[in-house]
Amino acid sequence: MELQIQTEPQISKSLLDSLNIQTFYSDYISLKKETDSLAEKLQQLGYIESELNPLIKNNDSTYTASFLLGERVNYIKVYYDPSYFRKNELLHIAEEVYEEYFILKFSTLKSSLNKLNSYRVDEGSPFARIRLDNIEKDGSDSLTATLVLDEGNKRIIDSIVIKGYDKFPRSFLTHYTGIRPGQSFSQKKLVSQNEILNNLGFANTLKAPEVLFREKVTWVYFYLNKQNNNLFDGILGFSTNPETQNLEFNGYLNLELNNNLNYGEQLVINYKADGNEQQNFRVKTNLPYLFKTPIGVGAELKIFKRDSSFVTTEQHLRLTYQINPSSSSYVGYKGALSSNLLKEVVNGNNIEDYTSRFATTGLNYIKQQSVPLFPLKTYISLDAEIGVRELKTKTENQQRISTLFSHIFNLNNKNSIYIQNHASMLISDTFIENELFRFGGINTMRGFDENSIDATLFAVLNTEYRYSFTSSMFLHTIIDLGYFENQVFQQKEKLYSFGLGLGMQTKAGFFRINLANGKSENQNFKFSSTKIHLSISSTF
Repeated sequence: MELQIQTEPQISKSLLDSLNIQTFYSDYISLKKETDSLAEKLQQLGYIESELNPLIKNNDSTYTASFLLGERVNYIKVYYDPSYFRKNELLHIAEEVYEEYFILKFSTLKSSLNKLNSYRVDEGSPFARIRLDNIEKDGSDSLTATLVLDEGNKRIIDSIVIKGYDKFPRSFLTHYTGIRPGQSFSQKKLVSQNEILNNLGFANTLKAPEVLFREKVTWVYFYLNKQNNNLFDGILGFSTNPETQNLEFNGYLNLELNNNLNYGEQLVINYKADGNEQQNFRVKTNLPYLFKTPIGVGAELKIFKRDSSFVTTEQHLRLTYQINPSSSSYVGYKGALSSNLLKEVVNGNNIEDYTSRFATTGLNYIKQQSVPLFPLKTYISLDAEIGVRELKTKTENQQRISTLFSHIFNLNNKNSIYIQNHASMLISDTFIENELFRFGGINTMRGFDENSIDATLFAVLNTEYRYSFTSSMFLHTIIDLGYFENQVFQQKEKLYSFGLGLGMQTKAGFFRINLANGKSENQNFKFSSTKIHLSISSTF
């Protein structure tokens, strides 16, 4: 059956097309239903006096719906009580806002009132209702009305119930997501906080939170599932040094254990060695939210050995504080002991035994996003150390400052741009080689060997253009720019690195391969200098 539309007065074709009217129908019932809904659409557009005449049957397969539209209302002036809504809230729905009234386009009336109602719902009044009273004509194309708000009973969260993961560490609800009994109920806020739980790694949400309203209490139910979030990645080799006959290790090991005790605790073990030049060992542990407070503790041990030149051991103790779900801070103590392993004095060598003690502090900001491949949208950290370094002959005051910033600019579902800036500076009157910053490799300056560059000051800008083929695979460019200074050797250089990378989620874990060629400003490009960086993180 075919439906034809007639209006009096006649409306424009573009306005008629905006109504999305279906032309053909399988039966009379569906055709009649469409004409009734069309009458409602016309009223929402401002034809509030429109009338539908009885359907006219032209023949067995064609009907005509005729509407008497009357005058169209384009605007409505709404008087309101200033205690109901703030001016900045009203400016989200209306361009003209005054102390006693605001003016809306009539076609946006329904959506605008729904938005105003949502503001009150989000502030703890889930049963708030808005209506218009005293509706009157105000000229040929406008109306006036009075806004009435019935807030109902305000609600606060009285109790939180977790289903599915009974041993979930509740401190993460309070301090990591900001959900706690006693706060105003907001369905919108609960949904966003529920999404934050997916970023923990050791738990995921099964569905949106549900709410049980009783006469005087409000219960919120979260549905969670425990996830294994232990990571392992490594290749280890063993060999005997032909000169010393000592057993040597080469390869790497990365082990991360998370929440195995249902406390949210973390233990990280890293080991890297190339069998000859350098070895790097690191152990780190974190215990968050002690005694259900926003305070946690962390400890870290680092051992770095470079061939037969020196070995440095660092210990770091931290007391952390969760400021809000996105930000945290810490204060701590860092001690270091470094030993010169050279048996003979070498000309031009500036390695000495030293000990150092530093008071440390720092701030961190994290913003997550719901993208499985790139869950971390923004990361900012600032770390500062103030202390002393002791040599055999003298003691010096020193300061160390480090910053790290990364952000993802999402262009669309498949394309994004990633940037990261890492900078560190050592402030001292004199410098020795074994206390310098070490950078280079897959996490800093790609196209260079791991920790192959020593610096008293460095800054590295990493950039990637990313294209996601699927939700589990992406290709990216590599353009890294760096600058460093080494006051020990009076060296200042600019660094460049270019290449391509591929990342994918496999059954074995998250795999990444980077091909990058790095050079300094005084070097010529050599294809043979291309480095291949591989990493894989397996969850168990």
